[in-house]
Amino acid sequence: MVQIVPCADGPLIVRGDFEILTPEGEPVPRRRQTVALCRCGVSMIKPFCDGTHKVTGFRTEPSAQIEDQAARQPGEG
Repeated sequence: MVQIVPCADGPLIVRGDFEILTPEGEPVPRRRQTVALCRCGVSMIKPFCDGTHKVTGFRTEPSAQIEDQAARQPGEG
């Protein structure tokens, strides 16, 4: 069984028995059953995450504060 867990503002954590392929269909070697895959597009070790998302400020979801502000109508609050 394969499990994929998206980390807020970070990588996808993938666990289990799976194969990662390049766009050309070549297998990407991995040494662990659990890997972190880059979602920000800036990692130097793609497809794997190297933590660069923290430096670039990568966001996967708007913050709760922004959501609250967007939900308010003008003149409320």
